[in-house]
Amino acid sequence: MNSELVFLLLLPLVAFLYAAVGHGGASGYLALMAIFSFAPDELKSTALLLNIFVSSISFYHFWKGGFFNRKLFLYFAIGSIPLSFIGGMYDVDTHLYKIILGVLLLFAIAKMLNLFGKESNEIRGIKWFQGVIVGGVIGFFSGLIGIGGGIILSPVILLMKWGKMKEAAAVSALFIWVNSVSGMAGQLWNGVSLYSEAWLFVGLAVVGAYFGGLVGSSKMNNISLRYLLAFVLVLASVKLFIVH
Repeated sequence: MNSELVFLLLLPLVAFLYAAVGHGGASGYLALMAIFSFAPDELKSTALLLNIFVSSISFYHFWKGGFFNRKLFLYFAIGSIPLSFIGGMYDVDTHLYKIILGVLLLFAIAKMLNLFGKESNEIRGIKWFQGVIVGGVIGFFSGLIGIGGGIILSPVILLMKWGKMKEAAAVSALFIWVNSVSGMAGQLWNGVSLYSEAWLFVGLAVVGAYFGGLVGSSKMNNISLRYLLAFVLVLASVKLFIVH
């Protein structure tokens, strides 16, 4: 089967899986593009563009389900939005970029396999400065690498007991959206142009995201699909670490 066709078939599946847990899917898109040997300068802008559309759909479903915590989101967003813009303006050395992305994919793998960030019945209040610092750090690396940051934020929310699983998903989805818009703005400001087929990718990802958000906000997620996505991320991470 043609490799491009395989990529186009896998893309909506990745969007489905990430939207089901309140994420935009940038780490998954970056993983797929790494496996299929996309040029490094195409990765960030394409992943952020897909993130903008997928995370908005995911957020809509979780918000409609009544899981959005506005106060929690605002604390993170205050720090993340300006620093994501700054991160998006920087060009990272290709080798260093692959290493950082490979490490971040390990977070994504752990999240998909539920290795950390378990839901707790005990919920703690978050202090505003904690949210601003956490949001700012995640936001900068989000813009720098081309992800929305939700794959890191949602485990942090659960580990710190700042919210429950679906509340973390709702907050992360909108966090991803604002970071992706800010990071994309930083890249466009820096003269980056979009990949020629990016809008085709958007259309496919939107279809997957719609159904993923619908399932994730109302039903249990399919664990076998989570394992499949984790396997794809492992392949991408290995390739990023060993191929220079």
